[in-house]
Amino acid sequence: MNQQKGFLMVTMEPTPAYDEEFNDWYDTEHIPERCAIKGFESGRRYVCLSGWPRYLSFYDLSQIEVLDSEEYKKASWGGFSPWTKRMLTKVRGQYRASGTQIYPGHVLTGQFSRLTLLRFRSAPDTLADRIVQATLSNYAKRAQTLQIRVLRSDYNQQIDYIAWIEANAPFTEPMDVSLYGDAAQYLDIVNEYTPYWTRGPLAGVFAEKK
Repeated sequence: MNQQKGFLMVTMEPTPAYDEEFNDWYDTEHIPERCAIKGFESGRRYVCLSGWPRYLSFYDLSQIEVLDSEEYKKASWGGFSPWTKRMLTKVRGQYRASGTQIYPGHVLTGQFSRLTLLRFRSAPDTLADRIVQATLSNYAKRAQTLQIRVLRSDYNQQIDYIAWIEANAPFTEPMDVSLYGDAAQYLDIVNEYTPYWTRGPLAGVFAEKK
């Protein structure tokens, strides 16, 4: 059996005056810096369409122990760049999750147009199977669904479960919360995201006048 992959996920939103600088920092420094670390297999950003906070970043890790490596430690916490330290004082809605992919265990983030994210805050491990099975029951047979993963975060002595549903179109039917049983009381986030991207100016917008 393949070893469970690890993950690192962060949400945050800058105050309005810093949105442009925040995205410049993430795009040109933070994501490239993280993706250069051995064991980081992907690094992608998403924008929230329904819910809050606005930005989500997600990294696939070959295994969770990558976050204990000296290379990662040199780029984190005490190793934060001056720009990183500056931007982290300008954000709200900051949430960090890291741990393992418990279902299916070893797949990477795919290409999709819509992401539904469910967070079960402080859910006990005894409900892990229920969260997996209820998520599959809700989404596995929908025509829009491309891939389902369930993640277990064990960050800073806080256990959270995250259901990550990738789709090629918005879902037209709501999920059946009752399928989660006792786990439903821990559900505190139901957000929808789309991939984030950057692009240059539209042709002619900044053309010099003759």
